[in-house]
Amino acid sequence: MIHAGLTGSIAVGKSFVLNVFAQLGCHTVDADVIAREVVRRGTTGLEAVVDEFGETVLDADGNLDRAALGAIVFNDEAKRLRLNAILHPRIINHQQALQREWEQAAPEGVSVVEAALIIEGIIASKGNVESKDAICNRFDKLIVVHCRPDVQLQRLMARNNMDEREAVRRISAQMPQAEKMLYADYLIDSSDGFDDTQRQTKSVYDELKTLAMTTKRTT
Repeated sequence: MIHAGLTGSIAVGKSFVLNVFAQLGCHTVDADVIAREVVRRGTTGLEAVVDEFGETVLDADGNLDRAALGAIVFNDEAKRLRLNAILHPRIINHQQALQREWEQAAPEGVSVVEAALIIEGIIASKGNVESKDAICNRFDKLIVVHCRPDVQLQRLMARNNMDEREAVRRISAQMPQAEKMLYADYLIDSSDGFDDTQRQTKSVYDELKTLAMTTKRTT
């Protein structure tokens, strides 16, 4: 099985691309889903978050109040890093368990894990990373979705009902698209709409599937 990471900046079309991969028969998961799983009520993840940030991060039912937690860490880099230190190992362990299950079920298949911060997370854990080979050690291949800056801005404003100033601020707070693209094994440009993006995704899938089948035959 070939395990691919799928990433890109905000409002570039990652979720659409992930859905296309799923329709093509890939095993897929959004890392946000895993992130919710590891802090469900009763998990050690939630217990660790509460120990670190206090019971104000819980709602009335004892579940994680994401808005309350976000308010604590959003503008505090040290607290955000402490939260990441709690969550990232659990997210990665959960992801790797899924990948092992998928590989047993479909050894000639393709898995795709979508996460906005694949590159940033590995940089944070390893320090400065200078090559895509080093940053991709969690995946066989890395796919970066991108689009023209003007398209990204308009999509974010429309999707989040956000004014231009706030949208620019959100985009500027992230790693630039051009920098993420340097780490890619495959690039998918979503600038020109659904049909063109779907065509590019199918082309990447075909290459990954061929690689998966070739790898299986030679192992």
